[in-house]
Amino acid sequence: MAVITISRQFGAGGITLGKMIAESLGYTFADSDILQRVAKEANVSTHWIESFEKEAGSKLSRFISSMVSKRWLDLVLADERGYLDEQIYLDYLVLIIAQFADEGDVVILGRGSQYILDDHPDAVHILLVDDFESRVKFIMQRYKMSYKKANRLVVSEDRRRISLYKRLGKSDYENPRLYHMVLNMGRLDLETAREMACNLVAHKVVLSPA
Repeated sequence: MAVITISRQFGAGGITLGKMIAESLGYTFADSDILQRVAKEANVSTHWIESFEKEAGSKLSRFISSMVSKRWLDLVLADERGYLDEQIYLDYLVLIIAQFADEGDVVILGRGSQYILDDHPDAVHILLVDDFESRVKFIMQRYKMSYKKANRLVVSEDRRRISLYKRLGKSDYENPRLYHMVLNMGRLDLETAREMACNLVAHKVVLSPA
C-alpha cells in the first residue's frame, strides 16, 4: 500500500496529474478530502477551512490569534461551531495527512505532505515544476481564464505556498533531495508524466519488504 505526495508550483498541473495517477493506480486522490476531515475534526465548516488556508499566515490572522483570550477560547471551543487558529490547523493537518497515509493507496496533493510523511516507509514524493509563464498559460487553458486573472492567481497561490512552508518552518521545499522524482512539466506532457510516476510507484512497491 503506497502513498504518493504531489508537491508542485501552482499551475504545473498538480491536480490534473494527481487525479490521473490516482485513476491509473486505483488510488484515492486526497485534496478536498483533507479539508473536509480537518473541518470535521475542528468542528468548523469546510468553507471556513478554505478561507483560512487563503488567509493564514497573513498579518491579520496572526494579530487575531494573538488577541484571543483563553477565557473566550474556552467558550468558543465549547460551542458547536468550533474554533481554528494557525497552530490548531497545523496540528490537524499533520494528523489527517498521517491518517490518509496509514490508510494507504492514496495520492496526497500538497499541504506540506512531503515533510509530514518524510520518514514514511511506503511514501513516494514527487515535485512538479515549470516556469512562471508556462504555469500562467496552463491555468488559462485549463480553467478558461484571461491572462490577467491567471497571472494574478499564480502569483497569489505562490505566495500562499510560501506562507504554508514558513508556518511549517521549512524553506527548502524545492530541494530535489526531498523527492524521489522531480518532473519538469515544461518538458513533459501529462501522459508521459503519469507513466513515469506510475512506473516509479510500481518499482518502489516491488522493492518494499513484505
